[in-house]
Amino acid sequence: MPAKIENYAIIGNCETAALVSRAGSIDWLCLPRFDSSACFAAILGDDNNGRWLITPIGKFETTRCYRHGTLILETSFKTATGEVKMIDCMSRRDGVCDVVRRIHGVSGTVKMHTDIVIRFDYGATVPWVSREDDGSIRFVAGPDRVILNAPVTMHDHDLRSTAEFDVSEGDCLDFSLSWSLSYRPISTHPSVSDILKSNDERWTEWTSRFEGAGDYSEMVLRSLITLKALTHFETGGIVAAATTSLPEAIGGPRNWDYRYCWLRDATLSLYALIECNFIEEANAWQQWLLRAVAGSPAQLQIMYGLAGERRLDEWEIPWLAGYENSKPVRIGNAAAGQVQLDVYGEVMNALYFGRTKGMASDGATWALERALIDHLAKIWAEPDDGIWEQRGGKRHFTHSKVMAWVAIDRAIRSAETFGLEAPLKVWHKLRAAIHADVCEKGYNQELGCFVQSYGSNILDAALLMIPLVDFLPADDPRVKNTIAMIEKTLLRDGFVARYENAKADDGLPGSEGVFLACSFWLADNYILLGRLDDAKKLFDRLTALCNDVGLLSEEYDPVGKRQIGNFPQAFSHIGLINTAFALAQAHGQSKGHGSFMSAQTELANAG
Repeated sequence: MPAKIENYAIIGNCETAALVSRAGSIDWLCLPRFDSSACFAAILGDDNNGRWLITPIGKFETTRCYRHGTLILETSFKTATGEVKMIDCMSRRDGVCDVVRRIHGVSGTVKMHTDIVIRFDYGATVPWVSREDDGSIRFVAGPDRVILNAPVTMHDHDLRSTAEFDVSEGDCLDFSLSWSLSYRPISTHPSVSDILKSNDERWTEWTSRFEGAGDYSEMVLRSLITLKALTHFETGGIVAAATTSLPEAIGGPRNWDYRYCWLRDATLSLYALIECNFIEEANAWQQWLLRAVAGSPAQLQIMYGLAGERRLDEWEIPWLAGYENSKPVRIGNAAAGQVQLDVYGEVMNALYFGRTKGMASDGATWALERALIDHLAKIWAEPDDGIWEQRGGKRHFTHSKVMAWVAIDRAIRSAETFGLEAPLKVWHKLRAAIHADVCEKGYNQELGCFVQSYGSNILDAALLMIPLVDFLPADDPRVKNTIAMIEKTLLRDGFVARYENAKADDGLPGSEGVFLACSFWLADNYILLGRLDDAKKLFDRLTALCNDVGLLSEEYDPVGKRQIGNFPQAFSHIGLINTAFALAQAHGQSKGHGSFMSAQTELANAG
């Protein structure tokens, strides 16, 4: 049975990522990309679906941490006879992906056990195994080849490779696992020492650009490293999470593939990166965006593949039991075909924000933005599928209309601030029309607040965005009452659910947990209202949900007291970064602050 979601840590090489349990088992790894098929899929089934375990024999206690400012994971195992430390990290070479694991004897002697089960194609395909003259073991099936280098004698039985060995004080045992295409020449064996050294140097150099976030610097830095780990080094695409099908409700069917690039998540990542001085990644993302959305504006998608791929066909894996029997396991995501008007707002907001921060922009970029606005002008009054990808039919979602207003507003501000050619009279009229439409139809007079969709009487956490994107000020009576109603109807154990009746609205059974990003949005609203004590209390409760190495999934189950959903989740870490900066600025500890607050500052300065 796989570990609890929060018991995993992530290692990666900015091309793919692996999940490592506290017991020392790598239970999830896709090669060579985030969205490739998995060779370790135990987290969605059992060890027969692929895993790599290195752990003490018998009882042990575990403590672990990341080496400061890096993605190098250090796990200490203490037993009755001694202590060992395991160091895990990943790297990449030309056409090769390496996973390295160093076992270092700290004290005494510890009996260890390793068990490696390679199963390509998401746990389905048993490879052909052969032993090489140099002692390495080769696993091959079709285009995939994995080579294991181990300092101990491995034994083959039951379609797995195992070994037992002793580690004494001062011992240093290096394991490596290298993937490459089976029809290419075999590369040289990696040097674990060189990989650890280069990893340390590269991460330390990258994080040195971070200037701090007051009292929250450590947790913000860990979240930034997590965002970087979810970024593809070559394309600039940022995946929403490293996993697929980790459930929003344990035992239920709300299991989605998040190994793709949502425009919404990626644009919000952009703000966090820019605010923290990571301009290179922001520029790479902007180029990814321009390539991905290029073409007809009518074909804009809410998500793309790592290189901007548009076809993300959804299918199910029948041979995997699912995380804690949460079926089905899904690959691909049918939501790619949904219409979500809010992405226009996020894209235009991101490009405007980038301009205010000096990011490169040319005539082609503005031409694309104008084309997007021209198309939005034709469709903004139509119903859409909404931010939460509910599969229950299109509606006039209030948040979608608000973000359509944001798109027009940021286009106007870009044109006026930077002297770009635009039909400003037409855009001003359109912006006013959308604003009036939302205030009339998205506001429920009986409840005295904004509601999820036109004509409805239920609340939605996405309405917390209204003041964050400068649609209306936080102290507007309509907004204040909306926040109060969200507190009244959507709080679960003090955290925010996405919307009312979240278990049946899309036809899928099972009640989901609270959505962590929404809870950070509520804290942001508290800050805008001057409720700093409430904001700090909520932020502290949210960050207390981070696991022992500072990672968050998509949701939290307040009944089961556990993290749920895909992991680690970029959206959650973006929320943490933004709220931390906003709190730090509110307390005079930082000059800048996170995404939406930053946007507001820029808007105020530009206006």
